[in-house]
Amino acid sequence: MKIYLAILFLVVSSNMISQNTLQLNDKNSPNASINDVSWIAGYWVGDALGGHVEEVWTTPLGDSMMGSFKLVIDEKVKFYEFCTISQENKSLILRIKHFNNDLKGWEEKENSVEFPLVKLETNKAYFDGLTFEKVSKDKLTMYVVFKNNGKEPVEMKFQYKLKK
Repeated sequence: MKIYLAILFLVVSSNMISQNTLQLNDKNSPNASINDVSWIAGYWVGDALGGHVEEVWTTPLGDSMMGSFKLVIDEKVKFYEFCTISQENKSLILRIKHFNNDLKGWEEKENSVEFPLVKLETNKAYFDGLTFEKVSKDKLTMYVVFKNNGKEPVEMKFQYKLKK
């Protein structure tokens, strides 16, 4: 489990460089509505991190969307994530909490990993260090910047297909 913890702590360094992700730095998040990212909703599946991944996002309700993530390797759940995208202060913020397979949390009870919105484009939402891209009606790509054991940050690509 230590290897997963090491690669999953996100980078917040101001010198982060990647091709598909952006940083907010000292700028304000742009105005946005939860409906601007409603295209993320769906039951998405793919392969990443050495196993099979599932990511499920609900449609907007109550100025938010709810999501979950699961990594399965060798038929065993390695970890889960509970996620929300919320409309706050006229913009959007993505929050994630991580859990071991026994639902013991990684973050402290009151804490979550937060990704404020940086920029919106058609079928592309840039959060600070994490990007969603709707490639087609049944394909979603996510780019996430991870620490790399003290080395340069690494941008990882997650390719999903819509499960029917």
